[in-house]
Amino acid sequence: MDKGKMRPNFYGNNNCKMYLDLKDIIRENALRYLPAKSLFRCTGVCREWELQISTPFFAHNQSNSFHSTSGFFYQTQAGVPSFMSLDPMAYGVPDPSLTFLPEPVDIRASCNGLLCCQGRTGYRAYYICNPVTKRWKELPKPGADHGPDPAVVLLFEPSLLNFIANYKLVCAFPSELGGYEFDIYSSEKGSWRNPGEICFGDWKLLPKSGVHVNGTVYWLSSQGVIAFDLTSERSQLLSSAPGALGMMSGKLCAAYVRGQRLVVSLLSNTHSNTMRLHSDARTWVEIQSDINLDPTVAAESYSYTPYHFSGRYGHGSGGVVFIGDDMVLLRNGNKFYSYDMKKKASNSLGEVNIDSDAGIVVYVNSLVEL
Repeated sequence: MDKGKMRPNFYGNNNCKMYLDLKDIIRENALRYLPAKSLFRCTGVCREWELQISTPFFAHNQSNSFHSTSGFFYQTQAGVPSFMSLDPMAYGVPDPSLTFLPEPVDIRASCNGLLCCQGRTGYRAYYICNPVTKRWKELPKPGADHGPDPAVVLLFEPSLLNFIANYKLVCAFPSELGGYEFDIYSSEKGSWRNPGEICFGDWKLLPKSGVHVNGTVYWLSSQGVIAFDLTSERSQLLSSAPGALGMMSGKLCAAYVRGQRLVVSLLSNTHSNTMRLHSDARTWVEIQSDINLDPTVAAESYSYTPYHFSGRYGHGSGGVVFIGDDMVLLRNGNKFYSYDMKKKASNSLGEVNIDSDAGIVVYVNSLVEL
């Protein structure tokens, strides 16, 4: 035996084919499913990973692969934007106060990694930004006055065919003729457009209650739910929702807390108010679910009474703030809890001094390019 020869170290040799294959598999097939904060930590693993993560192509793939709820943006009592993370180790942004924007802002809406904010000076310009990359765009001035607290909803769906985000911003604002009109901004066209639709009625819309589901934007109001169809550009007033609006299984839903149980109803019939008298058709149908909250969370969470506005975005003492597919955010005063409907587990997010008049918007920790 030649004592000068040493057996190769297949486990410690970085040039080993097994090691390279595993590293490449992780880099090419796993990294894009991680949130932005975790990816920035991964850049320290090796130079190859750092170069991979820093490319625009990777950012595009990550924005199309990662869609999990990461946390919530809100305004503090001092009016400063801040971020509440569902997992501080995995989700986060480098500047939660958004000081990279050209002026102090109020948070208005969010969608799949993009954040919509509004300036506090001049004509109160709208800004669309990615708080991870600190890139932003100022939207042109709309033709109509949207008021001091606009009811805006941001629409953005990542697409494999578009490397630059194409998004829309829909705003419902009081009409001089009574009721509400609608303004639509398109990033593809770079301009605002008013379709001329007016939803007449003597009611007040809740600006921070808007959600987008399958091409229709919905808002809570004092008389029911306002629905604006983006395809037909027509609006209608639906029956009052039993709780906070959200989306579950691709459908509009409403949720509230009853005792230790989370009650969820799905939008079933948008034409029930035009049905014949004594018809069995109902706008909202409560689904049978086994969503039982942890006793500690349920005891501290506000029991949301159907058709009552307390507990939604600062209107009242607590309740369901957000529901989206597998995640629910509950609030009691300044205490917040998250509930994972897939894992059936609750988690305390701590106490937050939030502005009672400000909204809370869901956020996805994405690298999406503007």
